[in-house]
Amino acid sequence: MKMKTAFKLAPKQSRRLPTEYFVLANVRFEGQVVGYLAGRPILETATDGHGLRYRFVGVAPRNAAGGPDVQSLRKGEWIVQPGLVYASIEDAPESRAA
Repeated sequence: MKMKTAFKLAPKQSRRLPTEYFVLANVRFEGQVVGYLAGRPILETATDGHGLRYRFVGVAPRNAAGGPDVQSLRKGEWIVQPGLVYASIEDAPESRAA
């Protein structure tokens, strides 16, 4: 005998966070070339529109949908398109583990 219940399961909630919340925009790049991505140079520092400085720490891992995995960012880390990770100078670790 099947029992019926008045309760319905709630739809699964997505933990997907909007990438835009984690992207630095209007940045200026400075310093030495520390690598290349898709044939374009990666410069060691970036400065945002408020004058805050960030240091390159790695390339953003991708999530299952192919976008940047913002949940893998550490405190003080931000994405700079096309998927580079820069950390605020105060919070920047020496390097990001791959």
